[in-house]
Amino acid sequence: MSHFDVAIVGGGMVGASLAIALAQARLKVALIEAVAPGSQSQPSFDDRTTALGNSSRRIFSALGAWPHIERQSGIIRAIHVSDAGRFGFARLDAREQGVEAFGFVAPNRAIGAALWEQLNAHATHIALHVPARVATIEIGDESVALDIAHEPVVPTAPVNAAGVSASGAPNTKRKEKKLAASGGAGSQRLTARLVVAADGAHSTVREAAGIAATVEDYGQVAVVANVATDEPHDGTAYERFTPTGPLALLPMRDGSYTVVWTLKPERAEQAMALSDSAFPKELQTCFGWRAGRFSRVGRRGAYPLKLTRATQAVGRRTVLIGNAAQALHPVAGQGFNLGLRDAAMLAEVVARAAGDPGAPHVLAKFADWRAADRRGVIRFTDGLVKLFGDSRPGMGALRNLGLLMFDLTPPAKSALARVSTGFGGPTPRLARGLSLS
Repeated sequence: MSHFDVAIVGGGMVGASLAIALAQARLKVALIEAVAPGSQSQPSFDDRTTALGNSSRRIFSALGAWPHIERQSGIIRAIHVSDAGRFGFARLDAREQGVEAFGFVAPNRAIGAALWEQLNAHATHIALHVPARVATIEIGDESVALDIAHEPVVPTAPVNAAGVSASGAPNTKRKEKKLAASGGAGSQRLTARLVVAADGAHSTVREAAGIAATVEDYGQVAVVANVATDEPHDGTAYERFTPTGPLALLPMRDGSYTVVWTLKPERAEQAMALSDSAFPKELQTCFGWRAGRFSRVGRRGAYPLKLTRATQAVGRRTVLIGNAAQALHPVAGQGFNLGLRDAAMLAEVVARAAGDPGAPHVLAKFADWRAADRRGVIRFTDGLVKLFGDSRPGMGALRNLGLLMFDLTPPAKSALARVSTGFGGPTPRLARGLSLS
């Protein structure tokens, strides 16, 4: 039996980031992930992109992952917000706020490759159990016992010098060697002083800890794709609120956009069934011409949208972070940034703990420090969805007036520009560009 300071269940972008931060603090960490990063079925490192705020950039810089991510990321230099069918709009310019950019748009596969490179670089402190699943969890007063069922490692595609396979997956060659050394297929029991749920909205760890969660179905589906236009973009991200839901265009490094098109389920099904020539035309009708003419579309994906909120952030020797704690609507692109701040603050609190990272007072401090940020982001994103989805008479005119007033109010713009740093409570040291020590 192996013993660890912290066991992290879920090796996606949030869980992997936490593991690296804890390893930098010299803690002994087990990272358990069911799907290998090189697999086409890995949901965290798929074809989607993620909007990263400046605090997330600083966290990734502290983890050593940012140089790889930056090379493949688009830059958000301006944000344009509008309400379809009305003339009101608001525009934010990064230069007016005294910053280089509001954020960055990074391919998930690039983030995954950068994080796995750092995981392998910290092999002394991180034991990778991938692909593996948690068969049982026993949460005690002094430690947590986990029975891990390892899955056979499936060979990945050939890897190029950039560390990316022919399928676009990160290089897992070193990871596979480590798995073979730890037993490959089979089962294993390990114990830890703290178990972290980073295993998504349907968290098995959350369930094992007896922590309830509420789920609100928005009745919407996000259709996600990359689209090219006949004009190069200038780094502007667009958020257009339509009768079916928000429609976002995020600038990519190659001059294209990532589209996140929120639709009713039946309409999303129709959009997914459109031909590659018909889809850009339908998107043009809905969005308009501000970004130019949409000419080509890449592979599309569809993702049902729900708001999932855990009733509490911590339990006995258990912490929830990322989507296990709160899974949000993608409007305003705040979900991952919030989860990454969860990881950064947990690493900070645990690194400061004297001997026992799962002690009740340590977990209580984490929950207290993260509460205001979590509440604020959830209210902000949920409120936007419901405000712009309100079809009652007069609401459209009020939204239109609100956008016009916002566009004329510099203090309001400055406040919105600071959204990515958090909505309250202490800012994690990593998010301020500081080390954990």
